[in-house]
Amino acid sequence: MSASPTRYDPKTAEPRQQARWAAADAFVTRDTGRPKYYVLEMFPYPSGNIHMGHARNYVMGDVVARHKRAQGFDVLHPMGWDAFGMPAENAAMERGIHPKGWTYDNIANMREQLKLLGLSLDWSREFATCDPDYYGKQQAWFLELYRRGLVYRKDGVVNWDPVDNTVLANEQVIDGRGWRSGALVEKRKLNQWFLRITDYADDLIEGLSTLDRWPDKVRLMQENWIGKSRGATLWWDIAEAPDFLPASGDGEPSHAHDPIEVYTTRPDTLFGASFLALSADHPLTRAIAEHRPDVADFIKTCAQIGTSEADIEKAEKLGVDLGVRVRHPFDPERTVPVWAANFVLSTYGSGAIFGCPGHDQRDLDFARKYGLPVLPVVRPDGAETVEIDAEAYVGPGRIFNSGFLDGLSVEEAKAEAIRRLEASGHGKGATIYRLRDWGVSRQRYWGCPIPVIHCPSCGVVEVPGDQLPVVLPDDVTFDVPGNPLDRHPTWKHVKCPSCGADATRETDTLDTFVDSSWYFARFADPTVADPISKAAADRWLAVDQYIGGVEHAVLHLLYARFITRALSDAGMLSVKEPFAGLFTQGMVVHETYRRADGAWVEPTDVELSNEGGERSARQRSTGELLVIGDIEKMSKSKKNVVAPAEILESHGVDAGRLFVLSDSPPERDVQWTPGGVEGASRFVQRVWALFDGFDPDSPATDQDAALIRETHKAIKAVSDGVEGFRFNSAIAKLYAFVATVRDHEGAGGAAKREALSALARLIAPFTPHLAEECWARLGEIGMVLDAPWPTYDPALAADDEVVLPIQINGKRRAEISMPRGADTTAVEAEALANPAVKAYLEANGQSIRKVIVVPDRIINLVAA
Repeated sequence: MSASPTRYDPKTAEPRQQARWAAADAFVTRDTGRPKYYVLEMFPYPSGNIHMGHARNYVMGDVVARHKRAQGFDVLHPMGWDAFGMPAENAAMERGIHPKGWTYDNIANMREQLKLLGLSLDWSREFATCDPDYYGKQQAWFLELYRRGLVYRKDGVVNWDPVDNTVLANEQVIDGRGWRSGALVEKRKLNQWFLRITDYADDLIEGLSTLDRWPDKVRLMQENWIGKSRGATLWWDIAEAPDFLPASGDGEPSHAHDPIEVYTTRPDTLFGASFLALSADHPLTRAIAEHRPDVADFIKTCAQIGTSEADIEKAEKLGVDLGVRVRHPFDPERTVPVWAANFVLSTYGSGAIFGCPGHDQRDLDFARKYGLPVLPVVRPDGAETVEIDAEAYVGPGRIFNSGFLDGLSVEEAKAEAIRRLEASGHGKGATIYRLRDWGVSRQRYWGCPIPVIHCPSCGVVEVPGDQLPVVLPDDVTFDVPGNPLDRHPTWKHVKCPSCGADATRETDTLDTFVDSSWYFARFADPTVADPISKAAADRWLAVDQYIGGVEHAVLHLLYARFITRALSDAGMLSVKEPFAGLFTQGMVVHETYRRADGAWVEPTDVELSNEGGERSARQRSTGELLVIGDIEKMSKSKKNVVAPAEILESHGVDAGRLFVLSDSPPERDVQWTPGGVEGASRFVQRVWALFDGFDPDSPATDQDAALIRETHKAIKAVSDGVEGFRFNSAIAKLYAFVATVRDHEGAGGAAKREALSALARLIAPFTPHLAEECWARLGEIGMVLDAPWPTYDPALAADDEVVLPIQINGKRRAEISMPRGADTTAVEAEALANPAVKAYLEANGQSIRKVIVVPDRIINLVAA
């Protein structure tokens, strides 16, 4: 043992090792021809600061990257910035600064914070989506998709903030008001740019079956979002209508007396129809609104609800009787009323549904509110009827009260209803999708300009390739609401590239989801003149391991899958699925603290008392007693963040890395606690003590064989944990292994060297700075970063004992531990002697009739 053991000092060790890595360009991607591995974390928005909540995402990716590098892979692990978007414009308006300066200042700050974490990132490939070089390449492939017919313009319904004069995403509409201005949001029809994602709907669904390294829940969410459904389109003839509506064919555009088209997935329930419901902007609704103020007011009310299904579902069900009745397609003598309803989506089918209150909860709520009939037509198998009270019956069963459909199962009735509709000319079988084409227009400045020019004579004209990128002007102002590009005195005024006449640029910019839909392909070679280097993309794509929050499970991932397919069809890529493996990590959460006046207080300014009992908190700077609030996701707004710099100062980055990975499975949230990171820091010191006290010259002893066996077991367990994304389990094994090495303090130098050499490499993905220091302390040449991952002998790694469950009459009642490969007779004797088995048999008055031993697996006892 060393005469004077030293304490590990992360404040000096971590900067020292990071300087070594930087000097060696250790993380610059090298293509040596070995197997490739591409690991990528969803790139961050440059909001200003990185906290340990963000860090967990990047540290997980770093563990994977370092492990794969040690396994002999050429690893690509890049970093960039998802840098366009509204927060930068908001900062410009609130602080009187330019979005560009705000964004690049934040990038510089966050880059340095990320570097503190010791991440094995290839910074030579860094870019931001607001770099003209990046978005110019985006404009180039956008025009290619335009030429291929995947980009088009049409009128679309959007959320419009009348104060800020901008389109809002659904997430920016809160209780019907703009999240920033507080103004009542309106639904407007604007001429928008769209991408034809619906052309790929079937392919996007089918591709999900190939993504066996994606979470099942994410694949299901995507399938549901696309929402493929088989049903029927049917036409309801108008039987009665207000006199003020023009008849079909009289030259009026509304055709108010034409049949109403409805799509349904439940044609089996048509005999249960009690009303039709139209969307607020259905042509018939609008035609009637011109003559009825109550309908016009209803449309205005609907315009104040967000356009998302979630917004509509949460809103109170509202409707208005339009004074129209339609004939039932199976019974012309029967008519039902037509209403306008706020829960009908104009983008689903034709914007009209038939209501069957007995078997749809939303329809039932609406019918109860407005006194409409409830006609049940599906009853459970074996039942004569079904009672509908507060809940609709949505289960399986048989059809009744439905004429020619009576007695059929639901699926049989669907098929027969479609056949009858087609035979009568009142409908046809149809497949539709919930998915709608992707509206990518944004009436904002800080985004990628759409590269087209509007000419009075030529119409929409592409910006010529040699004029790309179309760069945002810097000299804009945010002193009045709206898009600064619209009022720029010179930028939007250009000559038409086709005829030379005066023309104007498109002033809409692209949705930021477009920016993140292909960045992973640009990382393959961010210097190439084309948008994507085909050769580099063929080498690196698909991404082998993608890591990010489940909040991006639908839109970002779906858009990236679509754009990858579109670019593949355009010959720019070979792959169609961008991400072979996906992991959605949990968040880092922290307690919140508030003063009596409601102000949030940062954890660094909080002193906690009586941990483990009736806890209290005081503000360090004022002494004021604080309210300990909920445990929530780290966020700047609630000030419950912990910055990497704070951890470096107090415990070292490796302790912070270790804690965010060790306390819970990576897919679950982890609560940041001072005690947790202090425990990780103590482990760092225990590891260092083993290396600092290592004596390579100590002679062999009788402990050597046992330590070597435990070393091989540890290698296997940690390797399995890392490969299976069970980082907390791998770290738990490291804790146990460190204790084992300490327990074998009397082992000889050779055995301890083998154990410590393995330990340094096993901790390297988790605590890379400590691992390098330990590697150097062993006297090893070079960096542990370049050392191969340790391998194990399966025979030595096998457990000496196995736990065998004991079942009595098929139910587990006890368990015993036995040497692996133990004789069957010995196992049987141990099982019968087990106190829990004896107690069970005695309590139930039973005795053993038969014993079945499956070696090293299970013991089955048959008792009577």
